[in-house]
Amino acid sequence: MKKGKNYRATCETRDKEKTYDIAEAMTFVKTGAKAKFDESVEVHVKLAIDPKRGDQAIRGTVSLPHGTGKATRIAVITDTKAEDAKAAGADIIGAQDLVDDIKAGKIPDVDVIVATPEMMPKLAAAAKVLGPRGLMPSPKTETVTPDVTRIVGELKQGKENIKNDKGGIVHQVIGKTSFDEDKLVENYIAFITAIRDLKTDAHKSALIASVTTCSTMGPSVKVKA
Repeated sequence: MKKGKNYRATCETRDKEKTYDIAEAMTFVKTGAKAKFDESVEVHVKLAIDPKRGDQAIRGTVSLPHGTGKATRIAVITDTKAEDAKAAGADIIGAQDLVDDIKAGKIPDVDVIVATPEMMPKLAAAAKVLGPRGLMPSPKTETVTPDVTRIVGELKQGKENIKNDKGGIVHQVIGKTSFDEDKLVENYIAFITAIRDLKTDAHKSALIASVTTCSTMGPSVKVKA
């Protein structure tokens, strides 16, 4: 597919062989964002793992200090904490009715699903539906918890799940191109630090192989991890 004039012009300012430091990379991404909307700033981390090995896969969370610039929509599945979920600002709240909808293929339009522990046996049958979409609640991401008030509040304030895809890559939005550069840098550092902290004995070498960043419509550059 042929790229637009602005994209090609931005590419001409990029050094393909260079690995940019964080501040330089964020400046490039912000300067190169030419779309008529506020583009997201994306970070893509290639991990030095075998994604087919379950013990090497990574899953965790990161609290971005400045959020992503996007309101996080949250569904809470609970029999016991519906009032807490409502007070915390959850967008969709349900129990067995919501589980039945999911099993029937009616996936709620949300970014995260939180469940209280008593709902997990009922929700297990929906794992094949939610898992590929990255929506299955898990203790590793604290999305299975009785403390609905805390987790919904943290998610609304910028807490994000970290999970590698089938290619061993983690994709994360760390803000908008309208963000000040220093906020993007701080979000980037928080994200990369969170990934490093997920290293275990199963990872024999450095966990991060390479990092690139780009805006939604812009070209990418390599970044120092």
